[in-house]
Amino acid sequence: MSSATTDKLFQEILAARERVYAVGETTPLEELILPNTKAHVWVKREDLGPIKAFKWRGAYNAMAALTDEERARGVVAASAGNHAQGVALGAAALGCGAVIFMPRSTPEVKQREVKRFGGSAVDVRLVGDTYDDAGLAAKQFCDENGAVYIHPYDNLVTMGGQGTLADEVVMSGKGPFDRVYLAVGGGGLAAAVACWLKRYWPEVKVFGVEGLGQASMQAAMIAGEPVDLDYLDVFCDGTAVRKVGDHTFKLCNELLDGIVTVTNDEVCHAIRSMWESLRIIPEPSGAMALAGFQKHDQSGEIADGEKVLTVVCGANMDFAQLGGIAMRAGIGSKQRRFFRVPVPEGKGSLVEFLEEMPADVSIIDLQYGKVDSDPQYPVIGFIGTVSDYADLDSMFANRGVEALDVSQDDDVGYRIINYTPELFTNPLFINIEFPERAGAFLEFMRGVKDIASLCYFNYAYSGERVGRALVGMEFASSADRDTCMRRIEAMQSAGIRAAREVSDETFYRLTGAERNNK
Repeated sequence: MSSATTDKLFQEILAARERVYAVGETTPLEELILPNTKAHVWVKREDLGPIKAFKWRGAYNAMAALTDEERARGVVAASAGNHAQGVALGAAALGCGAVIFMPRSTPEVKQREVKRFGGSAVDVRLVGDTYDDAGLAAKQFCDENGAVYIHPYDNLVTMGGQGTLADEVVMSGKGPFDRVYLAVGGGGLAAAVACWLKRYWPEVKVFGVEGLGQASMQAAMIAGEPVDLDYLDVFCDGTAVRKVGDHTFKLCNELLDGIVTVTNDEVCHAIRSMWESLRIIPEPSGAMALAGFQKHDQSGEIADGEKVLTVVCGANMDFAQLGGIAMRAGIGSKQRRFFRVPVPEGKGSLVEFLEEMPADVSIIDLQYGKVDSDPQYPVIGFIGTVSDYADLDSMFANRGVEALDVSQDDDVGYRIINYTPELFTNPLFINIEFPERAGAFLEFMRGVKDIASLCYFNYAYSGERVGRALVGMEFASSADRDTCMRRIEAMQSAGIRAAREVSDETFYRLTGAERNNK
């Protein structure tokens, strides 16, 4: 760590300590209590900073370091959200105007906060669909108007502000740490924190963490220079950078001990881990560092008793995104997997198959519609540990079942259930509510499996105490159908929460036919 650039960055961090606390205070360092790990994991709570993300540090530092004449020309920024909030905060504090270019797809919460922090000092302009589109527009504006561009990461003064986070870690007295995991977008945070910590703790290992579909730093390290990604996954929108900077690439290439790539599901699992430990709900990019640690931990790379630092780099997320995150997150050490499973057509066949599932494997999703084939192929979503899935694989093997893992298939993710209603005989569609516990729905199906065959099933675990499913059954005769309805009424008084037939209009939309049982 002896290059002139790292020395310059270290000096910029020293200088930033004199500036950044004019608009923000130090953020706490807290221990995460995580199951199934023997490491001691700490998290730097940048979600508790003035803009709920770390970006205020670099943005304000870069603006405060300008001369009065430079600020009078106005500042310009491009951002997917958090850097923009930092620039807005700085513009209001320093009394200068700021034009901020943001992608049209920027979450509403981030757009709103930029305007709240900056007030009349900021002019927000929505341009294009990506950070790169916004960046090109911002630089063109600077060229045409003589304004000063505040780069979100590829600037040593900006990075100097980000590095004050690491200074707080050293001053906390909680170190030294053995390992540090940092989310990488453009690479400014990773470069600055690694520069500072390695000066004080030379033995520390610092890992950058990137999303699998946005690993621009890893691509640069492989190519030996920054390169454009052909495709950019924006699920973790705060770190979605198509091409890293020249400065950040050189610094990260020198200072980082490795890059960990994580899937979106692994990020969702990390968000859930933070919620269960500290009741934190970070944005996806904010959980990326913990996801990187958990990936290393699960692969056995973490030694017992190691002290690990992660950073929650942001918590600015649209509330609507929570539903999708919850669907993709595991529980504790358990993870989701989806299988397309062959099941013979006929009364009770699917129920009998489900009854043979290993006791510790929970079903969280079931997608099935009868089509013109035998066997049928329902999609079953499970949540379990590695050993649970080994038991499940053994059960499949013992039955001679060739179950196909379809966890990443598009139709499964979008819950597209194909079915052929013309094949249904005397169908009955009901909404059923049942206690969300193992075996509750099977108790219901056992009561009707001698007369009913499933022709449609749509269930997804919602996290409530009550499970809800839309169930389609068919019968050999209308008399069996009537018998089933009477049994359902009896079951409701015996523990099933609710079971009601769908409306005539819904029945028609599901089957394309008028209901003939009235």
